[in-house]
Amino acid sequence: MSEIQLYNTLAREKQKFVPRDPRQITMYVCGPTVYNLAHIGNARPVVVFDILFRLLQTQYPDVRYARNITDIDDKIIAAAAERGTSIDSVTEEFAQKFREDVAQLNTLPPTIEPHATENLGPMVAMVEALLAKGHAYESQQHVLFDVTSMPDYGKLSGRDLDDMLAGARVEVADYKRHPGDFVLWKPALATEPGWDSPWGRGRPGWHLECSAMIREHLGLEIDIHGGGRDLIFPHHENEIAQSCCAYGGDYVRYWMHNAYIDIDGEKMSKSLGNFRTIRELLGLYRGEVLRFALLSAHYRSNLNFSKDLLDQSENALANLYNSLRKVEDTAPVECNDSQSEAWYAALCDDLNTPLAISELHALVGELNKADDAQKPRLKARILACGNALGILQESPSQWLQEGGDDAGLTAAEIDALVTERTGAKLAKNYQRADELRALLTDAGVILEDSPNGTQWRRS
Repeated sequence: MSEIQLYNTLAREKQKFVPRDPRQITMYVCGPTVYNLAHIGNARPVVVFDILFRLLQTQYPDVRYARNITDIDDKIIAAAAERGTSIDSVTEEFAQKFREDVAQLNTLPPTIEPHATENLGPMVAMVEALLAKGHAYESQQHVLFDVTSMPDYGKLSGRDLDDMLAGARVEVADYKRHPGDFVLWKPALATEPGWDSPWGRGRPGWHLECSAMIREHLGLEIDIHGGGRDLIFPHHENEIAQSCCAYGGDYVRYWMHNAYIDIDGEKMSKSLGNFRTIRELLGLYRGEVLRFALLSAHYRSNLNFSKDLLDQSENALANLYNSLRKVEDTAPVECNDSQSEAWYAALCDDLNTPLAISELHALVGELNKADDAQKPRLKARILACGNALGILQESPSQWLQEGGDDAGLTAAEIDALVTERTGAKLAKNYQRADELRALLTDAGVILEDSPNGTQWRRS
């Protein structure tokens, strides 16, 4: 079995992955807050941890991957009020749209998709445990975690309590003993959704949800917890505090965080007007193109998401599919030794997707020069790499011939022009054949003549 190395944010180094129990791997990734369409930044952890999910499944018989849905949040309440509809209507709509959007990125569904509203009991139980052990206190109808009660609070982010006061996202309020204390349970207004609890009608704090759902669905301690780098503090820091202080144990063995996405060299934000939703981008590019672009940089490096990157990704996929189309009628041989491949070693080295893609291009280069006896096995190796990366999932002909502008030529129209050009060449009417080639070129169609006939693809 190939050794998997993962960068552990807590240890601040790459470490060999050693699961708690190799018979069942447990992984949790923070999912969306469903009040609006997911943006491309939300897509990065979904795609990154989909790669890890696929990789782990090649070595372990049972991988339990949980990705939550946050359907209790102030932003959801505001969105429902603005639209004049119910909370449930908002969360159901955008949870489903999120699933649809990420499915188009060729991501596998998680094993478990816990919803916050379906896990209030475990959340209340965790708050009660924290109160009983002196790690939480009640104040003005709130229940708060006392950060001074945990000696190593801040170990994930590397911050001490004084640093946290200068950091972002720490709310200062008169009901707190220490400004860094965070809400476990808060009161709900009469006009807001709320649930009965020992501390009155209210709802949980955001940090509480993941801690409680991990314990409920995956157990006291899990192997991997993932999410974006922005979640390290305070969200994941506070998860550690809640879980370790309430129930003991180490909570998570490996913490993994992906870096940010910039848009055309600037941080993506609504204020800058460069906010791009997955759905908006899917109207411009196919999902596999977006996925390829997201994998083009290492997950721990910032990614500059631009039209140039998307165009380059589309061209790279076209070249890969074009080589596969040449062997479309070649049956691949069975390939059971992927763990010996260079691309597999790249993925085992902390999900080095750029290197894996480079190795994929090298295999395609070999295919382009191979004789007929070598092609079945090379095709199998390429497809195995494609499956691990979640790309090359369509038939080559379909990929190369679909798409294009709505006002452009249809596939049937292109086929007819290609057939007419072939007839003109047979009749030695080379002027007409050249006219048809020029017409097709102007329409964004690339022709490839061979002894077996003419194939075409969109540019």
